[in-house]
Amino acid sequence: MADPFDAGVTSLVYGWRLERSDGVTLGFTSHDQNVVHDGVLLQASPGLKPTTVVESLGLENDGLDVHGALTSDAIRAEDLAAGRWDGAYLEIFLFDWQDLAAERRLLACGELGSISYSTDAFEAEFLGLKTVFDRAVAPQTSPSCRAGFCDAACGLNRQKYLHKCHLVRTEEQRLMVETAVPFAENIFAYGQLRVLGGDNCGRSFDIIGSGADYVELPRSQMGGIAPGTRVEIFEGCDKQIATCAVRFGNAVNFRGEPYLPGNDLLTRYPGAN
Repeated sequence: MADPFDAGVTSLVYGWRLERSDGVTLGFTSHDQNVVHDGVLLQASPGLKPTTVVESLGLENDGLDVHGALTSDAIRAEDLAAGRWDGAYLEIFLFDWQDLAAERRLLACGELGSISYSTDAFEAEFLGLKTVFDRAVAPQTSPSCRAGFCDAACGLNRQKYLHKCHLVRTEEQRLMVETAVPFAENIFAYGQLRVLGGDNCGRSFDIIGSGADYVELPRSQMGGIAPGTRVEIFEGCDKQIATCAVRFGNAVNFRGEPYLPGNDLLTRYPGAN
């Protein structure tokens, strides 16, 4: 069989597969009709295109960016502003729309980086596999805990610290919630609130404080959650050894060095106070 990549006249088209952190997956193609490829519906989106794609032996993304048009049923300005597409996994590939069983050619895969947008268009930076190697491979010392609250290193049961309730109303930066038993002061500080219904379903918000019947969000994250919406609130941890030992009884799993002398120890000399 002739290689479609070597043909003078080709039926090859671009394909994009985008997967958000909340699991929502969208597919697009430069073809003029919708195509189902590898179990994903690729919507015809001629307005979505990458910059020049350069295949090389290295791991660099060669300055690849993705440009596209904002549409009401796919990538919306509201979703970009809410950060729903931040860090989304992206695959860019070529495939033969006349022979969908043929092997595709993967051009690039990675994450979406910084995203800018205007009234009717957006531009997203593409972060290739090289960014994985730019991250630290070994933990550094720190006085606070480096483990995520209730992750594998922490060892606590996440379900024990999850609370589901309904939003009653909003007051400035506070979300008043319905609860049968008053919450302890600030147990949700450093935690997260996840929306379980409405237009913001699946979106998560950072919590900066809480009281007996409310949680407090940063002012920049307020808005868009209607009264009556069901939410899930996850308690937080300030990563301090005292909190870990007294509140959670989990000091044995504390991933920090609270008593390790700091760098100022190196500047001391005999006789210094």
